[in-house]
Amino acid sequence: MGLFRKRRRSSSEGPRRNQWRGPRVGETLSRHAEAKRAKTAAKRMTFLRRSGAVIAVALAGWAVVLGVQHSGPFLARLLEIHEVTVEGVHRIDKQEVLDLIKLKPGTSLHHVVLSGIEARIESHPWIKKATAARVPFHELHIAVIERTPTAVVRAGSENFLSDAEGHVLGTLAQTDDDSLPLVTGVDRKGLLRGDEAIRQTIISGIELAKLVGETYEGRLQINAANPENLVASVRGVRFYFGEGSVGDQWDRFQRVKPAVKTLAFDESGDGANDVDLRYENRVVVRERG
Repeated sequence: MGLFRKRRRSSSEGPRRNQWRGPRVGETLSRHAEAKRAKTAAKRMTFLRRSGAVIAVALAGWAVVLGVQHSGPFLARLLEIHEVTVEGVHRIDKQEVLDLIKLKPGTSLHHVVLSGIEARIESHPWIKKATAARVPFHELHIAVIERTPTAVVRAGSENFLSDAEGHVLGTLAQTDDDSLPLVTGVDRKGLLRGDEAIRQTIISGIELAKLVGETYEGRLQINAANPENLVASVRGVRFYFGEGSVGDQWDRFQRVKPAVKTLAFDESGDGANDVDLRYENRVVVRERG
C-alpha cells in the first residue's frame, strides 16, 4: 500500500510566481517618471517665457516714459511755431484772424488743436469756413472762405449786410449799398439773435430779388413784413406774391407777359403798375395813382 501512495508537494517550494512581471513593471514606472519630469519642465519653460515677456513689456514702457521725458523739450524746440500764414482773406484783415487763434508764444505744432482753432476762426461773422493745417516744421497754415454780401437788410432804422444764407455780416448803420437788393420789414431783435425764421425770410427775399432781377433791371426791394406774401418792387412797379412757390407764380407772369400792356415804370411810384400774382391761374395788373 505504501508503494501506491501519492507523494505530497513539499511546502518549502512556496507559491508559484510570475517570473515575467518584474522587469516590465519597472519599465512602466520609469516611463511615468520621465513623463512627469517632462511635464514639469514644460511648465517651467512656459512660466519663464511669460515672465520674460512681462519683464520685456515693462522695460519697454519704462524706456518710452524716459524717452518722452527727455525728448519733450527737444520736440518742443523742433516743432515750435515760428510763422502763421493766412490765405483767403479779402474783406477782413489778417490780424483779425490771428487775434481769434489766440496762439501763445512758444507753442509747438503738436500741441495745437486744429478743430478748436477752426471753430474760433469761424466765429467771425465774415468767415464761412476755416481750415487749419500743420506745415513742418514751424508753420501753422490757415485757409479761410469768406462770406459774400448779397443783400442789405433794413430792420427798423438800421441797415445790415447779409450773405445769401441770411447771416448778418455787419451793420451799415444809416448808410446803404445801392448795388445790392434791399430786404425790408424784418424784426431787428430776431435778426440780431439769428432766429431761424428770420434767416429763412431773408433767404426767400434774396432768391425772389434774384428771380425778378433776371427780367428787370434796377435795384430790387423786397418787403418781407409778411413772409407768406412777399412784395417785390423794381423801379416803382410792385409784384405781389402769395403763398406757395414764388418761382411758379413768376413763371405764370412770364407766360402772360407778352399779352400784358407795357408796364409803367415810375421811380416815384405814383404812375407805376401793381402786378398781383396771388390769385391762382390769374395775373392782375392794376394802375396806381
